Amino acid sequence: MPKDHDLPLTSTHWGTYRVEKSGHKVVALHPFEQDIDPSPIGGGIVDVLDGPTRITAPMVRKSWLENGPGSNGHLRGKEAFVEVSWQQAEILVAVELDRVRKTYGNKAIYAGSYGWASAGRFHHAQSQMKRFLNCVGGFTRSVNTYSFAAAEVIVPHILGTFRGHMDQSTTWPSIAENAELFVAFGGVPVKNGQINQGGTGRHAQREGLMAASANGVHFVSISPLKSDMIAEVGGDWISPRPGSDVALMLGLMHVLLAEGLQDQDFLDRYCEGFDKFRPYLLGETDGIAKTPEWAAAICAVPATTIRELARQMAGSRTMISISWSLTRQDHGEQPYWAAITLASMLGQIGLPGTGIGFGYSAVNSIGGAFRSIPGASLPQRRNPVKDFIPVARISDMLLNPGRTFTYDGETLTYPETKVVYWAGGNPFHHHQDLAKMVRAWAKPDTVIVNEWCW
Repeated sequence: MPKDHDLPLTSTHWGTYRVEKSGHKVVALHPFEQDIDPSPIGGGIVDVLDGPTRITAPMVRKSWLENGPGSNGHLRGKEAFVEVSWQQAEILVAVELDRVRKTYGNKAIYAGSYGWASAGRFHHAQSQMKRFLNCVGGFTRSVNTYSFAAAEVIVPHILGTFRGHMDQSTTWPSIAENAELFVAFGGVPVKNGQINQGGTGRHAQREGLMAASANGVHFVSISPLKSDMIAEVGGDWISPRPGSDVALMLGLMHVLLAEGLQDQDFLDRYCEGFDKFRPYLLGETDGIAKTPEWAAAICAVPATTIRELARQMAGSRTMISISWSLTRQDHGEQPYWAAITLASMLGQIGLPGTGIGFGYSAVNSIGGAFRSIPGASLPQRRNPVKDFIPVARISDMLLNPGRTFTYDGETLTYPETKVVYWAGGNPFHHHQDLAKMVRAWAKPDTVIVNEWCW
């Protein structure tokens, strides 16, 4: 067998690996020699290639094949599939799409199709699907992500852009060199940093944490899970009641204001609206001062701990990290809005190694010290259908055609959906309230899925 470094390379979301083959069969994936913290997940692909979940031929649900569109939708997920030829599958799909677009219009085809499907661009499943459907008149799409949808909508109203700040987050080397305190709402879970969209070459999150700690940066992880910060950095762990991060942040901000620790010059020069927020924080507008004692009753963190942390943040060169997970709740925009306000009161936004960052170790790229290389995307043509839904409203759309909903200041209407087309992902892996989604999944006449595993 050749040495590992002589084997061909392949890249996945979990890392880059050397491919070992026996004849035409892949038998092992070996970690890339330049990856100091390789993920073991990638190796699992080998077992799936010829495993029992592999789909080797087109399949059609029995009732649909025998009785046509709209047949026994309640049996989806329960009923057997029947193997058909590629020629028959292509005809079935073409005829059904033609029926729906001619009878109901292209907006009756929902192709939000969410999921990570490929580490490459040309073989990116969603791009191919959307290109195809745009060639036949378009489709109803989805906007935003399950990862941080609430932040995607609210942060541009606060900072002007969300992805611009996230994609160019302060790097780990800058944090290691310049910061003294790293306060992580939601922790820095290195298990999440094993992946990255578009592929991963070198896993950098553990390396970044360790280098910062070695250079004297003190870490405070604010999360219900102690494992959301690696033990090697020897940081502090604060465990608030889940969903109470905003109350904790308000308590911190009250201490800054009450003790005159806020950077008023920064607030006056760079911020708008603090004059409206200040009365709320002090309780002048609602009679409830957001003191550490008030916050403690909600978040179950002692008031003394809140006071000590606020003073520590004000007295140090501080980086605030807020995890993507905090957006995935009712009023999920509030944690990001509050964290940005807290960072603004500290006045360290824009200074080397400090300020605020969105989602360190949510994926491997956040905080990475690398240069982005522009790459061409597969042209998808223009989608003439204007209808869309927020990504997490699939069930609502399928169950409530014609009902209005609000999104980012607009009032929109759910279309009537006859076909769901999905490629390279699984909505049941992302969506909330799966029991509701099972009911919704029975509604469309037809569900078309391009996938290689059950």
